[in-house]
Amino acid sequence: MIKKIKLAHKLEGIIKAPGDKSISHRAALLNSIANGVANITNFCEGDDETAMIGCLKQLGADISEIPNNDKNSPAYKIRGNGLNGLSEPKDILYAGNSGTAMRLISGLLAGQDFYSVISGDNSLRSRPMKRITTPLTMMGADIYGRSNASYAPLTFNPKRLNSIEYDMPIASAQLKSCLLIASLYASGETLLNQPEESRDHTEKMLSAMGAPINKKDLAIKIKPGELSSINVKIPSDTSGSAFWIVAACCHPNAQLKITNVGMNPTRIGVIEVLQSMGANLKFENESIQGGEPVADIIASTSQLEGVEISGEIIPRVVDELPILALAACFAKGTTTIKNAEELRVKESDRISTTVDILSKLMANINETPDGMVIKGTGKLIGNEIESHGDHRIAMTGGIAGLLSQGETYISNSDHAEVSYPRFWKTLDTIIS
Repeated sequence: MIKKIKLAHKLEGIIKAPGDKSISHRAALLNSIANGVANITNFCEGDDETAMIGCLKQLGADISEIPNNDKNSPAYKIRGNGLNGLSEPKDILYAGNSGTAMRLISGLLAGQDFYSVISGDNSLRSRPMKRITTPLTMMGADIYGRSNASYAPLTFNPKRLNSIEYDMPIASAQLKSCLLIASLYASGETLLNQPEESRDHTEKMLSAMGAPINKKDLAIKIKPGELSSINVKIPSDTSGSAFWIVAACCHPNAQLKITNVGMNPTRIGVIEVLQSMGANLKFENESIQGGEPVADIIASTSQLEGVEISGEIIPRVVDELPILALAACFAKGTTTIKNAEELRVKESDRISTTVDILSKLMANINETPDGMVIKGTGKLIGNEIESHGDHRIAMTGGIAGLLSQGETYISNSDHAEVSYPRFWKTLDTIIS
C-alpha cells in the first residue's frame, strides 16, 4: 500500500490512541497465571494483540473477548488457574512481529513442566535473544535455538529453575520482565540489578497482584508466589500518542488533544525531551487508573530548540527516537542522539531507516554509530519514502508528510497497522 500525504494547512482534533502495548501484554500474561477472574479493557490493537492472546490461548489460558463500548478497543475476560495452570501447546507458538511477546513468554515457558517452541516472523527471528537465554540458562532453563540460542525459534524443555543474582548488562524492560516472570517458578529469591531505570509496568502489576516483590533504587528482589487476578483498564499508549504530540508541536497551525495517555514516569521520557525542547504541552484530567497515572495531553504549535538526547534517558525514549528525530528537523539548532545502539536491533535498523526517510525529505541529518545528528532547518520537502517494514518508521513518515511541502508517498505504509491499525484513518481526521 502506498499512502499519499499532503502538507496540512491546519491540524486540530481529539485523538484516542490505542491501548498501551506494554501494559496489555503484562495484564494478559500475568492474569493467565493468576488465581481468579479479570476483565482487561482498552487492550492494545494490531499484531501485538494477536501475538500475545494467541500464544496464551495455545498454552491453555481461558481468555474470551467481552463486549466493550468502544468497538475499536478490544476487551477480554481472563480466568486464571494459577502458576501451574497452563498446558503443553500442540503447535509452535507464534509471536508474529512482537519482541515483547517473544521475550515475556520465553520467561513463562522457561519454568513450565512441558515442552514448547516459540517463533515469529522474519524480522523477529533476526532479533537478538541471547540477552534473555543467557540468564534463563543460568537459572537452569533448558533452551535451544539458532546460533546457540541467540535467535528464534527457541525450544524449551521441562526444567526446574533456581534463583540467581544477575547484573543486567543493559537497561531493558523486556529482559527484566522475562526474568521476573521466570522467577515466579524459581526456588528462592532472585535479585536483579539494573544499570538504569526502564519501564516498570511488570513490577507494578506483580506487586498489585500480591507477588513477593521488593524494589529499592535499581535493585529488584522477587520470590516465587501465587498471584491474584486484577481488573485492568489499559491507558492509551504513550509511544503511539507521541506521533500526534510531535505533529502538533512542529506544525505552524495546530492544536491536538490526546486523551487518557499513560503517564508512568518510566514511559514519559519522550514528553520530558519535548519539554526540554520547548514544546507547548498542557495536561488535563490527571488521575490514577489501575495503579498507572494517566492524563489528557494538549499539544500545540511550538518553537522548538535542539538538545542532546543521551545517557540515562535513552532506555525511556528508545521507541520514540525516530519521531523525536523528526521533531529535531523543526527545532532551532542541532539535536544530537547518542548511546542509542539498541535502535539497530529493532524491527529495522532504526538509526539507518530514520536517517534514510528524513534525508529523502531533505532533512539535514547524519548517521553516527550510536545515533544521529540533526540540524534543524524548519522545513522538509515531500518525496517518495519507504517504511522499511517497520511500523514506527511508517508512522514517522506519515507525520513527516503532514509537515512537508508538496506531497509525500509512503511505500508499504500498511506496516503501521502492526501496532496502530487506525493510524491512517486518524491522520485523515485531524487535517483541515
